[in-house]
Amino acid sequence: MEAGRRIKSRVSAAFKMRGLVLRPEASKYLVEVLESVGPSELEDVIEKVLDAVEKQPLSSNMIELSVVESAVQDCSQSCDETIDNFLISLEPLMCPRFMNSLSFFAPTFRLHMTTHPAPSLCGLAKDKAELFRERYTILQQRIHRHELFTPPAIGTGVEEGENKFQLKTIEALLGSTAKMGEVIVLGMITQLKEGKFYLEDPSGTVQLDMSKRLHQFHNGLYTDSCFVLAEGWYEDSVFHVNGFGFPPTEPSSATRAYYGNMNFFGGPSSTSVKASAKLKQLEEENEDAMFVIISDVWLDDVEVLEKLNLMLSGYSSMPPTCFIFIGNFSRAPYGNTQIKSLKDSLRALADIICAHPNIHNSSRFLFVPGPEDPGPGTILPRPPLANHITEEFRQRVPFSVFTTNPCRVQYCSQEIIIFREDLVNKMCRNCVRLPNDNLDIPNHFVKTVLSQGHLTPLPLYVSPVYWAYDYSLRVYPIPDVIVFADKYDPFSITSTDCLCINPGSFPRSGFTFKVYYPSSRTVEDSKLQGL
Repeated sequence: MEAGRRIKSRVSAAFKMRGLVLRPEASKYLVEVLESVGPSELEDVIEKVLDAVEKQPLSSNMIELSVVESAVQDCSQSCDETIDNFLISLEPLMCPRFMNSLSFFAPTFRLHMTTHPAPSLCGLAKDKAELFRERYTILQQRIHRHELFTPPAIGTGVEEGENKFQLKTIEALLGSTAKMGEVIVLGMITQLKEGKFYLEDPSGTVQLDMSKRLHQFHNGLYTDSCFVLAEGWYEDSVFHVNGFGFPPTEPSSATRAYYGNMNFFGGPSSTSVKASAKLKQLEEENEDAMFVIISDVWLDDVEVLEKLNLMLSGYSSMPPTCFIFIGNFSRAPYGNTQIKSLKDSLRALADIICAHPNIHNSSRFLFVPGPEDPGPGTILPRPPLANHITEEFRQRVPFSVFTTNPCRVQYCSQEIIIFREDLVNKMCRNCVRLPNDNLDIPNHFVKTVLSQGHLTPLPLYVSPVYWAYDYSLRVYPIPDVIVFADKYDPFSITSTDCLCINPGSFPRSGFTFKVYYPSSRTVEDSKLQGL
């Protein structure tokens, strides 16, 4: 509190020295921004912000919030556009935590960064409730921005409701005494009683009747605990479903047009790297950059190590930017000897890498743990492999990072999420109804994840999540690339301007892997032949 007053006093004095006066909301915002700046750097940062303010066309000496926000953005951009941001691995626990708030006096949504203390792994009951409420609110705002649900502008000559849909809440249904037809409701599918499905939103719960043969399911995997747009009619305390659809997806560009350059993804910059023209140019010019993505790297399997040695030999003349090695890192299930075995396996991998000096000196190595690697169970997000396991490897291979599952990687202006989980089969097993075209499961899967805005749209008893850290599993705004490291067959699908890649299981798929070229945003299927 005292530090905030001191910063406010210094900011106010600096602006007055230049004949400028800050509006209260602008002063509050600037103080919040400067709280993370060290005392020795504070004066320099204030001067830089003032210089950025004076470069803008000012109509008076009263400085508005929008002017200060633009000035801070300019300063952040100039500081953050460095080679240090060329490739950054980000753990999901470092993601900024944003909370949604809905104004009941205006049809608008607002987003703010939470000021709550750091969440605890042992979450409270309110964290579990907040988890689903936040998922719902994000989808609700996306729907209200979609052209099919946006009310027509006054004076356009378009009748209210013409070619438009209006969402109803479950509370509105429960409060009706007459039959309501042609109703669309956003809610979560849930089983409150075995064998009986319900639709739930923050206002209430209603039983579903899905017995009609006429009801339609649009593309996607409709699982318990996923959010749907349900269309049908309401009568006698039951919602009779005619059709199910997912909330419409929204490209990242559309989301950012609404929120500006706010950094949802995480990292050192206060603004999104997508606002950086310099990083974008650097990304396009570096045509040789490539990421080699391999899943199920069983380091205790002799054949896998032989194939990795063959791979590094092939790439030694042109080292990739980064090797992304994804677990499980052991073929054998977890046991009392697995930690010692994993240390020995990492030592063998370090020997192979050191035998190829070009790769050892140039490439980075990113390690994402799998569900069966040593760690605290299968709850997500999952921490990195323990330091005592990886210490020797990190000393021998300095450009290596052992990160979390899921993890976030920022390459120039691109945002990449890497997630190791056998999710496709889990979602198929928990479907309310499987799609008719089972051969197109990957497309249904990708559509479901992007529509839900979340990596694991499954019940918590199927895919457990640390309640207070559920925000780290959001897919919002939609990133440029998502790597789903699943044992399901390999696929590469582009949807809503997002490239979704599954490299498949390296040993189970005949030693196939994926190579991603960020300059062209293309992916290449690769396979190692026999020695």
